[in-house]
Formats: sequence, structure tokens, C-alpha cells
Amino acid sequence: MSAPEFTIVAEGLRKNFKKTEALKGVDLKVRAGTVCGLLGPNGAGKTTTVRLLCTLLRPDGGRAEVAGHDIAREARQVRTRIGLIGQNTTTDHVLTGRQNLMLFGRLYHLGKRQALRRADALLEQFGLGEAADRQVKHYSGGMRRRLDIAASFIAAPDVLFLDEPTTGQDPRHRSEVWRSVRSLVDQGTTVLLTTHFLDEADQLCDDIAVVDQGQVITTGSPEQLKSRIGGDQVDLLLRHAHALPQAAKILARVATGEPETVPEARRVSAPVTDRLTALSVLARELEAAGVAVEDISLRRPTLDEVFLRLTGSRPKSAQEAEGDDEILEEGVPA
Repeated sequence: MSAPEFTIVAEGLRKNFKKTEALKGVDLKVRAGTVCGLLGPNGAGKTTTVRLLCTLLRPDGGRAEVAGHDIAREARQVRTRIGLIGQNTTTDHVLTGRQNLMLFGRLYHLGKRQALRRADALLEQFGLGEAADRQVKHYSGGMRRRLDIAASFIAAPDVLFLDEPTTGQDPRHRSEVWRSVRSLVDQGTTVLLTTHFLDEADQLCDDIAVVDQGQVITTGSPEQLKSRIGGDQVDLLLRHAHALPQAAKILARVATGEPETVPEARRVSAPVTDRLTALSVLARELEAAGVAVEDISLRRPTLDEVFLRLTGSRPKSAQEAEGDDEILEEGVPA
């Protein structure tokens, strides 16, 4: 019997907190052995989705399966197949790295020797072998986060949920966490990741689901999402800011979207589809108009641009902020 293509499947998931409709019907499929990222503005419903899929909350509508088990009817079976890493560390800072992992092993009903073997194997796997007998309070931020991930793998879950795993980490420590996650995926683990770092999603995720106002509004790989907002981007760096309106007018003739200007940077940008024709026309018409250009460059759109194009710059409403607080106070269902 072949393994299922999707490890996580959600259909029409809904969740209400008092008068706030946190999720309005989330549809999501996560392919086995991949990293799927949930992106969206604050209050969009990312953490609520994760908490539902982890059985920490009960859905008010819809259905979902994780590792082949229904999250409502088979919550206990789901919990035996998953690992969860929240935004805060779960390890004891007074204990050593080895002691922490042994403690988690014992909580999973492993014998003392088995827990020790499992702890040592995970410490080596996550590059923490040399720090195994050091108190966690002396670990760097990236090391603590890797220890968190290692602890979640004591029972070798099929699915790992990461809720903003690198919040508060510097770039070097974030890269350490990324390497650890990718190594787990290479071994067949499926990862669902929430993050507000778009470069993290770009580097780490095989697929992305953009969530806004309690719904998934689009899905695709990072490259697919970038291509949907117009292929390549042309950036014009002008010598003089006063020429920006004229340059934007010329750029609009070859662009597939409205040019955006950044006066303080003397830059105007727009998406194009035919890159060679666009460059040729721009060079000719800018010269004819006497617009002095310091640089013309072509690049792929960033996920930041995709995110803003899809969700806009809508400020967080008071209702959404209230919903966030209620999510944190809701607690684990009985």
C-alpha cells in the first residue's frame, strides 16, 4: 500500500472566539516530506490553525486529518504522531542538554538506558554533542532552539509544527535552525511552519499558504507566488529625484503593473513579462526624454512584494487584536 500524498489535509476549518471569527473556512493540503509555510499578517489565523491541527483547540466547523487521523475524533492518535514547537522554549535552563532530552524521553515512557541512547543520538544529530553536559542557560539562542527541536523528536513524530521558530534569533542562529529543520525533512518528516520572516519562508519552504482574515487566499511554491505578480521586476535608479514622474510614465508603457516610486531612494520599479524588450524600450525612451539613469536592473520579485500585493497594508483591527488575546487565553481543551 502506497503512502498518502498529503500528511495534513484541512477542509473548511472554522473557529470562533466569542464574537471574533478567527477562521472562516481554512482549506489546506501539505505534501508528505515537505515544509509548508503559513504566511499572513498578525491576526490572520496562522497560530489558530496550528493549534487546531495539533488538537489544542477544537474546530467549530470543517474537518482535518493529520497523519491519517481525524483531529476531532482521533485526537489522541494525532498527538502520538506529531511534535510541536511554540514560540517560547520548553527546555529547563538549569539542566544540561543531555538531562533535558533524557527527561523528555522518560516523559515518553522510554526506559532510562533507551532515553540516554536517544538523547545522545539527537544531540549528535543537531550538532550539540560537545555541549551535551553544559547547562542550557549557557547555550546560545540558536543552540536552545535546536535543543527544542531535538526534544520534539524524542518520539520521532511524523509531523512537526513550528510556530515562529526563529523569533528573537539573530541571522546566524536562524540559519542553524533552518539547517536542523531541513535535515529532519530529508529524513521524511513533514513540517508546517508559521513565520513572519518572509526570507525564512523563501529559504525553507517547499510550499506556502498565504492566510488573511481567517482564510487561505493563495497557495504555491515561493517561485510560483513570485511569478503570479508579474514575473521580473525592473528597477530604475535615477540621478535626480525630480525625474521620477517622467521615468514612471515611461516605465508604465512596458510594465504589467502600476510603477512604484521611492523618492528618497530615487528609484522606480514595476513588473514586466518580456524582460529583453522592456530593457531595450526603456533604454531608448529614457535617453530620448533626457532622463539621467544611474542603473537599470532586472530581478525576481521578493516574497515581501508578493505578501503586500496579496494582503495589502491593512492595519490590524481592534477585533483581530482581541482575537489574538483570546487565542492565548483559550487553553487546551479537555
